[in-house]
Amino acid sequence: MSLEEVNSSIAIPKNAGFFRKLLAFMGPGSLVAVGYVDPGNWATSIAGGARFGYTLLSVILLSNLIAMFLQSLSAKLGIATGKDLAQATRASVGKKASFVLWILTELAIIATDIAEVIGSAIALNLLFGIPLLGGVAITTLDVLLLLMLQRKGFRIIESIVIVLMATIFVIFAFEMVASHPQMGPLLEGYLPHAEVVTNPAMLFIALGILGATVMPHNLYLHSSLVQTRKYDRTAEGKREAVRFAKIDSTFSLTIAFIINSMILILGAAAFHGTGLAVSEIEGAYKLLGPTLGVGLASTLFAVALLASGQNSTITGTLSGQIVMEGFIHLRIKPWLRRVITRLLAVIPVFIVTLISGAKGTGSLLLWSQVILSLQLPFAVVPLVLFTSSKKKMGEFANSIPVQIIAWIVTAVIVALNIFLLGYIFITGQDLG
Repeated sequence: MSLEEVNSSIAIPKNAGFFRKLLAFMGPGSLVAVGYVDPGNWATSIAGGARFGYTLLSVILLSNLIAMFLQSLSAKLGIATGKDLAQATRASVGKKASFVLWILTELAIIATDIAEVIGSAIALNLLFGIPLLGGVAITTLDVLLLLMLQRKGFRIIESIVIVLMATIFVIFAFEMVASHPQMGPLLEGYLPHAEVVTNPAMLFIALGILGATVMPHNLYLHSSLVQTRKYDRTAEGKREAVRFAKIDSTFSLTIAFIINSMILILGAAAFHGTGLAVSEIEGAYKLLGPTLGVGLASTLFAVALLASGQNSTITGTLSGQIVMEGFIHLRIKPWLRRVITRLLAVIPVFIVTLISGAKGTGSLLLWSQVILSLQLPFAVVPLVLFTSSKKKMGEFANSIPVQIIAWIVTAVIVALNIFLLGYIFITGQDLG
């Protein structure tokens, strides 16, 4: 079973009303949404807002719609088949291909962990003056925090994640209001702009936003988390579970969309057109208070960043466990899994910080999100194939319209990634 220790561990009340059942099903969506507001989103959204104003709000909107669509497919796969995406892939492609896909997925998880390490280290530096290298070392201790949470039960983990998400939401709502954004250009920013594709520098940031929003490991994670609910494994029970899972993920990802929008709006309102070059989190922290005229703004910003980094660390461990067990059937203790993943992320961050300091970590943070974007097709293509298969999904297989939308989304993701890779390797330019 996927996540065997918590599979079917949360009871669903029978003969209960709609809202009572919905509350029982709510939770997996919040854990998935955590990955959409991790420190990597901050770097790309702040850079996008500071450099290009509100233009990239359209990318955040498109990315979030794609995320909602793909996460609904992921949840449906887990409920309909009883397998997570990694298990389903292994069953279809065999051992050798599964091993390759596992390596690629592990790279994506490490890229995600890099963002968490950098974000937490920066937050500790900003709040307490701890040097970045010291902050990087301290982040390895979050293993103990996660182990403590896991012993308390899965509902406790979900509750803590929701509280931290709410904290981030409130802080950015306050900061966005304090930045006094221009409503006309802001609303116009949600409309598509051709410049996003024709301007290579803007496209690089856009792909970073896409990679930070539609995260490949979240597709594996969601297909597993929905199985923590103890619903009837009958056709009727699965239909109900699919319906509530869609509501759960759509609600949670809407909150994530609002938070990401507020981060970019804050970057645009506070820094765009001011002549201030802000492409890194530290720069935003230092300039927020003076620019907004609110002394508390910078401190709140750092508090939200720390909450974001700690939030994301939970889902990173769960994702690593799911893909390792699903792709290569290797089971190791969660604490050992976390230590390995965190060390693989800490080592490059430590080296870059030692050589280049804060500027180097800022670039590494941005590039980690592009790596996530490049890995996306390897998760999306199998997901669309499996959920479109009547043999695997039965009555839950994608309808023809859903299949068309799914393949259009997949084609867009693949085309943008090919364009980005071609540009980087042909010109040798760092678009960041």
